[in-house]
This record gives sequence, structure tokens and C-alpha cells, in this order.
Amino acid sequence: MIYLTYGEPPSGVYSSQVCDVVNYLKKEQHADIRLLAVISLHDFKKAKAQIKKQCPDALVIPALPKAVYWRFNSFLLWFICLVLRPRIIIARNVIAANMALAVKKYKGVQTVCFDGRGAIAAEWHEYDVQVADSWKQEIESLEKNAVLNSNSRIAVSQQLVEYWKQQYGYSDNKHVVIPCTLSSSFVITAPNENVIQMKREELGWLKDDVLFAYSGSTAGWQSFSLLSTFLYPLLKENKNYKVLFLAKEEESISQLKKDFPDQVQQRWLSHEVVKDFLNACDYGILIREDTVTNRVASPTKFAEYLAAGLPVIMSENLGDYARFTTDHKCGILLADAIKLSLFSKPSKDEKLRLMKLVEQNFTKKANNQQYKNLLQQVR
Repeated sequence: MIYLTYGEPPSGVYSSQVCDVVNYLKKEQHADIRLLAVISLHDFKKAKAQIKKQCPDALVIPALPKAVYWRFNSFLLWFICLVLRPRIIIARNVIAANMALAVKKYKGVQTVCFDGRGAIAAEWHEYDVQVADSWKQEIESLEKNAVLNSNSRIAVSQQLVEYWKQQYGYSDNKHVVIPCTLSSSFVITAPNENVIQMKREELGWLKDDVLFAYSGSTAGWQSFSLLSTFLYPLLKENKNYKVLFLAKEEESISQLKKDFPDQVQQRWLSHEVVKDFLNACDYGILIREDTVTNRVASPTKFAEYLAAGLPVIMSENLGDYARFTTDHKCGILLADAIKLSLFSKPSKDEKLRLMKLVEQNFTKKANNQQYKNLLQQVR
């Protein structure tokens, strides 16, 4: 079995959602699976070393220059399949799935599983992803092909399955829903008050201040204009409300820092350091506009906030998480958060409860049965 990725460089997400999944399937499900990563020639040697450090037997090969020529990589994939003779390809995302389906057409493999990470055609159009116009026009038919002609599917949310049904007429039941999960190395660790105090002192903020954390990308779908609409009244209302952006500098962040110099800070840190700063905060912010891209999403950040013991302030239409938040009382939906005049700091016991929710719902172990169902579908 091959787990195929195309055009994705190593990153924190790649580590937890690709390498960790492959290693988990090997160790816990005893699957005979091997990662095949087709990546850009840019910094190829460094990227290959990073991937093989986590998956030593991974095959890492360069993609042809310019992503629009992805079809030519299908020939290379077909040749690799001739040598390795896998029966199954699990293909992460639309382009990888279409490559795998092309190889299946020429008898290179028997089964293709489409690992759907979101509504890619919608994302490209809603957020003006910079690709060739010809490819942007084609992406919807490629996504439809991946959804309808794969033998099995992984969806990151039930909302994504509903989107497939409405948009592409998907009517089969050959899919499993597995949300984006934390790394298998995740363990519950009680909040360390000394570390929390040390990080707050490093930020220059007080023990009783209420800290809101925003951690992650500043890409278009993160909806910074909507975030600002929430934060400005909040920061004006109470000088003890503070916001920590664990993200790259961005125009909206710079403006907030300028308008609230004592209440807003921004830092771009390594993944290992981010956890300690998140643990020192009181709430995690996950606010995104109402688009198809966001409605079907499964942001890893939701689980990462809960793993740090942070209730999540989140949009109402974000994947399957609004209902989860309401059912498990693990955060505040945005409409309710806007009305709040006072945010109380979560207790140590409450933080531990949120961490246990992650262990029970957003780890590989918690989704063990779904992985079993997946392997039964493709075998």
C-alpha cells in the first residue's frame, strides 16, 4: 500500500497528518504501507531529509517544475507501481488522487482511496489561489473525478461528505470521517503554574489578565477582518484583556498592535515553544468567515487549543466543530462571545477536562475504529 502526497513540503501539519498517520497505520494497524512524497525541486534535499527523518522508508521524489504539469508525474508513479507492485494507493488531496486514478486506469493498482482534506475547488475560487487560469477552470472536474471514481474516501468532516453529495452527486457509503488529529506523541500534562507564570512575565502581562491566543496561519481563509471586528470592542472594553498572536506579522496584526500597544503582542515561534505559550493563555481564537472552504474544514488548531486547556472562541459554521463545542461545552460560539461582557479564566480542573476531550476525540487512538474501517474498505 502507498500513501501518496503531491506538492506538499514538510511542515507541522505534514508531520501530524501524513507521517504520523503512516507510522500509526504501520504500528497499530499492522498495515503494509509506505509513504511516497512527490515534492518541489526547491530545497529538495533539505525537504527530503526532513520527511525521511520521520518516515525512514519513505520514497521522496522531485515533481516536474510547474504544478500544471502534474500529469507527467503520473507516468513516474505508474513506473514506481510497476516496481513496488502495491495494490492500494491512499492519495492525499485532489491532484494526488487523480494521479492514482490514472495509474489505476492502466492497471498499475487495483484500489484508490481519496483522502479529502477539504473543498479544494471552492477554496481556489473563494480565496483566489494563485494558479494558472486553465488549471483553476479544471480543478472542479478533477475534484469530482476524485470523489466519484475512487474506491473509498476519507473525509475530515461530515460536512465535507454533505458537500460531496450536494456538489458532485456522491451517493455511495464508501467513506470514513476522520478529523485532523494531534500527533501520537500527545499526552495529557497538567498545567504547570510555574511555567504559566514565567511565560506571562516574559510577555510582561499579569497573572490576572485574561489572555486570548491566536495561533497559526494568516492565510486568506483565516478571516482577519472578522477577527478584528471581534477583538476591537473586546480590547477597548477591558484593559486586562490581552491578545497573543502566535503567527507571522500581518497588516491587521500590526494595526492592532499600534492601536493597543499594551494589550497585543505577536511572536513567530517554533512548534515546540508554541505549546508553553498556549498553556499560559486562557482562550483560543478560531474565527473564520462563512464560506464553503470553512464550512467543511477540520482545523488542527481546534484540537491544539483544547490540548492546551483553552476553551475555543469559534465561528458557528466551522466544519463539525460548532456542534461539538456546544455538546461538550468546550468553548463559545462567536455570536455568544460578542455579547459577553466578562470572560472568566478557566480553572485548572476545567483545563484538564478540555485536554481529556482531545484524548477522547482528536488522537489517532481515539479514531482507531475509523482507521480499521478504512483498511477494511480498501482491502
